[in-house]
Amino acid sequence: MKKITIMILTCILIFIPILSIHANEHTDKSLQEQIIYDILIDRFNNGNRILTDETDIDDPNSYQGGDLQGITMKLDEIKQHGFTAISISPIMENSSGGFHGYWIEDFFEIEEQFGTMADLKHLIEEAHNRDIKVILEFVTNFVSLDHPFLTDADKQEWFIENDVERTEAIGWLENTALFNQSNPEVASYLIDAANYWLEETEIDGIKLHAADQADPDFLKTFVTHVKDENPNVYILANVMQDQSSLEWLQEIEQIDGIENPYIFEAFNEILIEPDKPISAIYEIWEKTNTGKDLLYVDHKNSARFSNNFAEKGRNALTTWKLALTYLYTLNGTPIVFQGSEIPMYGPSYVESQQMVPFQNRDPDLQEYYERISAIRTQFPALSYGNIEQVATNEGMSVFRKSYENETIYIALNNDSISHAVSISGIDSNLQLRGLIGDDLVRANDDGTFQIGLPREEVEVYIIEPNEGFNWGLISFVVGVFILFVAAVIILSIKDKKRKKENNT
Repeated sequence: MKKITIMILTCILIFIPILSIHANEHTDKSLQEQIIYDILIDRFNNGNRILTDETDIDDPNSYQGGDLQGITMKLDEIKQHGFTAISISPIMENSSGGFHGYWIEDFFEIEEQFGTMADLKHLIEEAHNRDIKVILEFVTNFVSLDHPFLTDADKQEWFIENDVERTEAIGWLENTALFNQSNPEVASYLIDAANYWLEETEIDGIKLHAADQADPDFLKTFVTHVKDENPNVYILANVMQDQSSLEWLQEIEQIDGIENPYIFEAFNEILIEPDKPISAIYEIWEKTNTGKDLLYVDHKNSARFSNNFAEKGRNALTTWKLALTYLYTLNGTPIVFQGSEIPMYGPSYVESQQMVPFQNRDPDLQEYYERISAIRTQFPALSYGNIEQVATNEGMSVFRKSYENETIYIALNNDSISHAVSISGIDSNLQLRGLIGDDLVRANDDGTFQIGLPREEVEVYIIEPNEGFNWGLISFVVGVFILFVAAVIILSIKDKKRKKENNT
């Protein structure tokens, strides 16, 4: 039997061809091509097991032990899941208990709980060795109340009243002072801080924390300077509260990506239960997209997306397939918060900010992350294509994305029953081939293509020539099978003959 098993494996390895679906020749790695993994350093992974007096794993408001070394240790897994960039929370030196990174005491030093400059440079080097970009979250609005500037008589005009609205999830605001960004000295100081990290490290991007709370004139000056220093650095804008800021943020040309909270809310309202029309997400995107959207379904200051749909009784794998397919194919750059791939659950920000339980992975969900990210990477139309909703049927929608000579159809069914839609405008000599479920759709007699999906399913279709049955491949497989059967028979005869000879 061992010989037979070896022969089976040999036939598979030698004779089954590996077909390349499409060659991606688009070499301009813009932000639109990235798939970003968002990391809260202290709550990700503990690489340096030496705990300090500030580490208290039983206190959700204390350091839990995550560090830069811990991120470096997980780069291979991050790469395997299809992520092309990581965004890490602020690394600057913080006041005691500032695990989130927003109680900054020194903009030019690394928080010792996270590691050293050598650890950061090693992380960036190892990430780049895996073609993963590194983006640092940069705080321009706040400093800790313990910052020495607050007791400096010459810097009293550096600060203004901190009247940013407090919520439970951002309770850290109570321990912060607000920079007066209209003060030229403040602007110069923050620009110097950005220069420091750009010069000392090989970071690929800066994410502006709470960009919606910044002074627009300052922000434009800041990002213009950063782009002048390094035009290739990505600049991302985090929106903490003020959704109306999308209007003026998108007018700042140098900002490459802006979080779209409207899409986040739509995902967490529509996809958390079946039988809601998924077309509503597209309609919200049409009204709110900035052309620079950063798209996300989870973030650290809210309940987990997984928790929201689990409360409605939805299955984790099917619901995440819907969410990821939409997230990875809608126009914009997807951002996935750490632990979503496990998936992690939690009804509030406290649970969302727990350490990632890597031991609880769902292998089927892991596989889907790898598959949908590979599809997105393979086909430029999914990153750059113009999007159009071409058909709907209750909870099912089909979108078309076109770029240069490439057209992709994305079908999603959020209903608890099967649905089908008809698509026109495709040459009847062509066919649609599914990349996820291997579905094949050919033209009807009237020249239309009928796409059907089971309940809570997705499919991504490419267009290819309709060649009917692939008799060459079928003949090849049949030939391999015949050879295999013949080999088994020959081995069996030889085995019987050998046994007979041994008995005599």
